Amino acid sequence: MRRIGIVVLSLLSIGLVAAWWLSRPLAILAEDLPDYAPDPVKGERVFWAGGCASCHATPVDGRRAAGQDKLQLGGGMQLDTPFGIFRVPNISSHETDGIGRWSMVEFVNAMQHGVSPSGEHYYPSFPYPSYARMDVEDVMDLRVYLETLPAVGRRSAGHSLSLPWSLRRGVGLWKRRYMDSDPVVPIDASNHELMRGREIVEGVGHCGECHSPRDRFGGPIMKRWLAGAASLEGQGRVPNITRAGSNVKEWTQEDIVYYLESGFTPDFDTVGGTMVAVQENMAMLPASDREAVAAYLKYIPAVE
Repeated sequence: MRRIGIVVLSLLSIGLVAAWWLSRPLAILAEDLPDYAPDPVKGERVFWAGGCASCHATPVDGRRAAGQDKLQLGGGMQLDTPFGIFRVPNISSHETDGIGRWSMVEFVNAMQHGVSPSGEHYYPSFPYPSYARMDVEDVMDLRVYLETLPAVGRRSAGHSLSLPWSLRRGVGLWKRRYMDSDPVVPIDASNHELMRGREIVEGVGHCGECHSPRDRFGGPIMKRWLAGAASLEGQGRVPNITRAGSNVKEWTQEDIVYYLESGFTPDFDTVGGTMVAVQENMAMLPASDREAVAAYLKYIPAVE
């Protein structure tokens, strides 16, 4: 029995060491960044495509920010999910309450690897699994654009999560299981419109974070990519936006473009719910980007 106990303890120790090693935060170094001069003008385009203001703009009188208030990125929104309550942080240029002191590599590690400047995992309520598919140059452009926005002195409270979700180290194992920087849908690189649509939908626009179903660990079920999901923030469902979904199936590509620009459906209904903010962000993009998104949605496989 003593020998059996020693063997069991040894195996447990090996397992714990392996889990600790496998769950370690993985980040890049400054020398891994490309030799690139970031452009804040391009960064503004990334900002709207990514919908940064939708989550990070500080609510005004308890309501979603509008107009110039969208550029006050003090955080404060609360996301009530089945895993607990996530509170959105300040990403303004404030040096102590925001990200004003972050280096470029710290920002890239947060955006594409889900690792904080202190070396901790971020929870994937921050959609870095999608941002991992972005070109790093776009992330760098976004960083310099954010530096041009107002500094907001405000700190959000921490998340409120129960076990086992409160064990942040476990996110490292989640990343190994679910994170993938490869494109979801293969596309001929010569089709520049579809390639741009994929960049937005799969990457910076992170459409799959809401429109794809998740398993019990909160990981996306990729075989049902964009096929609709239960809302993580309340009752109801987020619709299927593959060609099997009623809207994309029945709408023309021009209908989708018009919807993203104006908020009106072909039958003159209006956008509602959390999609209101998404549509407003899409309206800030060049027409070619909305056309690319529509082309991508009409191209990808239908999933019932």
